[in-house]
Amino acid sequence: MTAIETGVASEEGTRRAPLIVVSAVLVAVFLVGAWAAWFLTIDDAFISFRYSANLAAGHGPVWNVDGPRVEGFTNFAWVVWSGLGAWLGLALPLFAKVTSLLLGLATLYLLIREGHRRAGLTGVLVGAGAYVVFLPTYFHITAGLETAAFAAVLLRVVVLGLRVLANEPVRTWEPPALLLLLGMLRPEGVLAALPVFLVWFVRERGSKRWAWTLAAVVVGAAYFVWRWRFYGQLLPNTFYVKFGNLDSGWIWTKHTTVLLLPLLLLTLSLVFRKATRAVGGLLVATVAVTYLTYAVSGPTMDYLDRFADHAFPVLCLGAGIAVGTLAQRVAGAVLGLVAVGWSAVAGVSSPELGLIANYGPDLQRAHVAIGKGLAEADVPVPARSVAVTDAGAIPYYSGWTSIDYIGLNDPEIAHGADPTEVVMRRRPTVLVVTSVGPQPVGKRYGFDAARATAGYEQVASVEMRAGYWQDIFVLPQYAGTVGEHVRQRADAARQVNDPNRPEATVGRWLDRLRGQLPF
Repeated sequence: MTAIETGVASEEGTRRAPLIVVSAVLVAVFLVGAWAAWFLTIDDAFISFRYSANLAAGHGPVWNVDGPRVEGFTNFAWVVWSGLGAWLGLALPLFAKVTSLLLGLATLYLLIREGHRRAGLTGVLVGAGAYVVFLPTYFHITAGLETAAFAAVLLRVVVLGLRVLANEPVRTWEPPALLLLLGMLRPEGVLAALPVFLVWFVRERGSKRWAWTLAAVVVGAAYFVWRWRFYGQLLPNTFYVKFGNLDSGWIWTKHTTVLLLPLLLLTLSLVFRKATRAVGGLLVATVAVTYLTYAVSGPTMDYLDRFADHAFPVLCLGAGIAVGTLAQRVAGAVLGLVAVGWSAVAGVSSPELGLIANYGPDLQRAHVAIGKGLAEADVPVPARSVAVTDAGAIPYYSGWTSIDYIGLNDPEIAHGADPTEVVMRRRPTVLVVTSVGPQPVGKRYGFDAARATAGYEQVASVEMRAGYWQDIFVLPQYAGTVGEHVRQRADAARQVNDPNRPEATVGRWLDRLRGQLPF
């Protein structure tokens, strides 16, 4: 190597040194954040895991092996991927967490690389910085659902769109493939990817774009026809149960706007500068169509702003580009600090944080314990049937035929049947009633516990957290064995999952973290 080449290499290394240091710090913060949230697996994730386990066992993606088929999930690709984990004999909660952790690292990598390419080190500090200081990011990574996967794929779609606008090369197969993948991760993913896909399709030249697009359309249509024939309905069951609550959607929109305000405004500001107008337009359009579906549907169970997380990395990248391309460096620094600081404060000040931060151990000592107790009870297979409100870990770990009397996994209830009448007619062996105390009070989700439990014996009451109990009722002939195994499992789980601490507080979570530290 000549002296000139050596000097150039040395100068290049000097320029990259700050980026390497910043990247290392960001990755370290990310890993610590994921560790702090590793306790969490959300109950809804076990709905997908049950479908995945049945798929791996050769029964297809079904809720109950016998009985009418129902599509009680909206994350087909995630169910199939988790089915691979089940087929390999892996524990699905861990399999899903590790998958999401890797996808979260991929998201961070894209924010660092694209932020630096398009806005220098400032773009990295603001874009990737906002991502790693936003605490909900980590709980969505460890929850077991498809949230991190959706966010990572959507960010990759946007990165391709930015390359198209900059006349940079894009692999012809990738935009159609990602459009298809995003739509299979969640149905609204097709809309989320559509702005980038249309820009790519208009600007791409040659017959290959038609061929790959046609292939994606054929595969997507085949999937749609298959699931229509397999489940007998056009849309997943959740659309019939939850979709269309505009009042709830308006509340969600206002809350999300406040939560992400600096990132939203900075991304929007790109539209008003000539040099970044096209980039801003594409980012704003992507975020708008992504969030529109949630504003219209009125999302429920949006714990710790789960649905806002779908486009959160896109907003982080937009904010990084906006600040990093400002000519006024001082103004950019101030705006960047506001964006990162707002994200940090908004994440740790969520009123749901205490509940979600302790949700994992709470689920273990209630739902998981009940499910395992049912699996161990001496009940013949034909009589293994349970009705539940929380249709996640209890059906998954028990393996019993399950009635979800909210209706997410029951076509009859989802289409308007009275849940009390359905449960009374089917008369399951076990009823698990969610209540505010050791005795059920009133109705919940239209389910009249007093009527439905007539003729049953109450064998246990398991406290998940303060004010949230699972009351277990069993047909008399099986009350002894079910009660014994459920109580044993619940007692054992309580001893290792924050015994005598049912409160949903941040302090309880922090105490648990301190107990995990090696010093």
